[in-house]
Amino acid sequence: MNLLSSASLFSFFTLISRILGYSRDILIAIFLGASIFADAFFVAFRLPNTFRRLFAEGTFNAAFIPSYTSAKIEDKKKSKKFADDILSLLLIILLFIVTLAEIFTPYLIYAIAPGFLEDQTKFNLAVELTRITFPFLLFVCLSSFFAGILNSNNKFAAAAAAPIILNVVLIISLILSFIFELNYTKQLSYGVTIAGIIQLLFLIYVTKKYYEPNLNFSLKTSNKVKFFFKKLLPSVLSSGVTQINILVGTIIASFQTGAVSYLYYADRVYQINLAIAGIAVGTVSLPILSKAFKMKNVKKISNIQNKSFELSLLFSIPASFGLILASNEIVNALFGYGSFSLKDVEMTATALKFFGYGVPAFALIKILSNFFFARDNTKTPFYISIFIVFLNILISVIFFNKIGFIIIPIATSISTWIGVFIYIYLLNSKKILLLKNQLMINFIKILTSTIIMSSILLFSLDRFANYLNYSNSYKAVYLISIIGFVGMFYLLSCYLLGILNLKNYKTN
Repeated sequence: MNLLSSASLFSFFTLISRILGYSRDILIAIFLGASIFADAFFVAFRLPNTFRRLFAEGTFNAAFIPSYTSAKIEDKKKSKKFADDILSLLLIILLFIVTLAEIFTPYLIYAIAPGFLEDQTKFNLAVELTRITFPFLLFVCLSSFFAGILNSNNKFAAAAAAPIILNVVLIISLILSFIFELNYTKQLSYGVTIAGIIQLLFLIYVTKKYYEPNLNFSLKTSNKVKFFFKKLLPSVLSSGVTQINILVGTIIASFQTGAVSYLYYADRVYQINLAIAGIAVGTVSLPILSKAFKMKNVKKISNIQNKSFELSLLFSIPASFGLILASNEIVNALFGYGSFSLKDVEMTATALKFFGYGVPAFALIKILSNFFFARDNTKTPFYISIFIVFLNILISVIFFNKIGFIIIPIATSISTWIGVFIYIYLLNSKKILLLKNQLMINFIKILTSTIIMSSILLFSLDRFANYLNYSNSYKAVYLISIIGFVGMFYLLSCYLLGILNLKNYKTN
């Protein structure tokens, strides 16, 4: 298996999904802007979408793949029964959670957006929309199970492509709402749940070659199943620490008008980079890393660790510099249309800039936590994640009244970077981190290429400043052209320095 080619395949489909997600969000920005309707929908969508990211973007895999891989090594029939038992219990638990959420929705909205109580119209709208969107949680979590089966068999394309369905359905919902003059927020909310159903059916169909489910609702469960569910919650919380921090940010931001929307749009942009630099690399490396640990192949473990670390830096460092240097131009080009005012652009761009400082940390957290997950250790990442979230809340709450919502991306980046250093220290002290000197040499090469790339980016932004201003209708075309040119130059530079070589990322 080649880590670069597998990660590139995963990234390709993820990038398509993110581009469609951008198309969806630009339509939302045009029709809703940063209004109370946008705020209400984003809160209603935030909770099920957070669970989608928690479960679908590698976090469910962090608990499932090591256990399933271990069962497969022992006996294929045992692995089939293990998967059936997990699916059956997961279905029961999810039905229970969704039912509770539908009953107690007002309390749920109060918990995640307490600031909405100041505007009863916004609060009631958020409650109504959340009741429509929340069943999405059931379907997307079940979809993650089938994606885990595929990833365990080193099949990443279908699982990476599945989220495309959500964006396509939501775009269609917006277009139909415009044509037939329907309620945008309601149609979007119904679209979320419908997309969840379609996505689940798609993954069930694709997975048939490797696994056909047989539901078994027996009260008796094996020790392996008990062990899996024991480590599932810590795994989800620790691997999804970035998403939890975003959810925490939404709660705090709800006290400032428009802040929820600003954070949402900023989040949408940097998540594209995170999907490639962290989620893609982490997802494709976990199955082979788990197998290497089960086989006690130290040389292979070291190889996978170094290559996944390097690949994450290769993607995240230039992304970080790009977001910091061009945050205003990016937000302006992507969302600066219709109801999305110049002030909205400035506020969102500031949030994006500070998220940009944390992009390498967001990506590395995914990689570093895998080094524990592959050993069936979910407790250590869980404790680190609790600390990161606590630190994030502490910084945000202390400075929110002085700085406003912008403290949220600042706190998220600072707390995550501290988490990265804690991971490195603990991994090193336990002698689990088997990094080589070559990694530092390659890191310097990546940094050199990034600095050259940044210089060209700054020159291009200054040269085409008139074409990138708010009033220009074709600013997105110019920005995409600049990013494409700068990106190609960066990749060429990495290739000439010997970093971007397909042979270097073989895991065998």
